[in-house]
Amino acid sequence: MEVRHASSPEDVDRMGTEELRGRFLVPGLVAGAMVRLVYSHHDRLVVGGVTPGTESVALPNPGALRSEYFLERRELGVVNVGTATGRVTVDGEQFELAPKECLYVGRGARDVAFAGHGASYYLVSTPAHAAYPTRCAGLADAEPVKLGGIEGSNERTIYKYIHLNGIRSSQLVLGVTVLAPGSMWNTMPCHVHDRRTEVYFYFDLPADQRVVHLMGRPDATRNLILAGGDAVISPPWSVHCGFGTRNYAFVWAMGGENQAYDDVEVVAVQDLR
Repeated sequence: MEVRHASSPEDVDRMGTEELRGRFLVPGLVAGAMVRLVYSHHDRLVVGGVTPGTESVALPNPGALRSEYFLERRELGVVNVGTATGRVTVDGEQFELAPKECLYVGRGARDVAFAGHGASYYLVSTPAHAAYPTRCAGLADAEPVKLGGIEGSNERTIYKYIHLNGIRSSQLVLGVTVLAPGSMWNTMPCHVHDRRTEVYFYFDLPADQRVVHLMGRPDATRNLILAGGDAVISPPWSVHCGFGTRNYAFVWAMGGENQAYDDVEVVAVQDLR
């Protein structure tokens, strides 16, 4: 498991492209047949990914967690970002996940494994102070919210999975946003939320296309160029939004002080620098 330390706005002001990418970008997260994990000291989020292929792959327990098993003090969100239905086994119970469907695994689950040829799994884990039941949800269960429009190139559907009125968790909040054909902007106008760290994972993007992801302070933005299968860590002080060369989907996930979906500070478009 790779460990990344927290960064301040002043740190980012001094970073060049490669250092920015090395600190905040997690490329090719679901490219391997073994679970890859990255631990961020921003709210102690862990992101990971795996494409199991023909074999079942177990969730490891990295020594850096200093725990008896991965979910001893943590909870986990899993989204199938592949092209085929897969299977996640939690302490002997099997859950089928179609593409874009979500599984929440509560604190205390000991054995988690991923399987399914054509399935790829994106993982997000946060520390948990309470244990909630493991639950699965599909797109039809997520009470989709439609936002934006063609005139702003941001017509999109938001599927909220793990939140106060959906799958309950200790602190993890997670959902999937799908952009309509012809729309490329996500999360615009953008925002920051000083009490939470957020991670975006981009997928359903052809290999020859990219997303320009904006980050940094609203008055001193920077950009990262992302491919499908890349994740980007957004500290609480950073904006997070992007524009693709075509439509795509992304998983958004947060952890921090609270779970209030509307606890944000919106940044007006004209105030971005």
